[in-house]
Amino acid sequence: MGELTISDRASKRIAEIRQANNIDPEAFLKVGVVSGGCSGLTYDLDFASDVKPAENDQVFELNGMKVLVDMRSFLYLAGTELDYSDGFEGEGFHFKNPNATRTCSCGESFSI
Repeated sequence: MGELTISDRASKRIAEIRQANNIDPEAFLKVGVVSGGCSGLTYDLDFASDVKPAENDQVFELNGMKVLVDMRSFLYLAGTELDYSDGFEGEGFHFKNPNATRTCSCGESFSI
């Protein structure tokens, strides 16, 4: 099962967001999957300062940041790369998920 990865562009943008919003550099970047969206599942990104990882949570050190993924989400995200783009396809974070069998046109939801 592959690990979650974060591109250099996404790491740089996350660092900018942290600085602009005075988010503790030690806070976890929480990456998850929640029900919703036109394809059934939606990606979720958030910061969490005062959280203790649960026994089955996956914790990674990626590009100098602590990343927390709950086990349910990790099953959907294994092998996924979090990227960032400010190009013609729109500005924002994009998930390159090899597990997704269908995605919506906006790229914010998927199904397996």
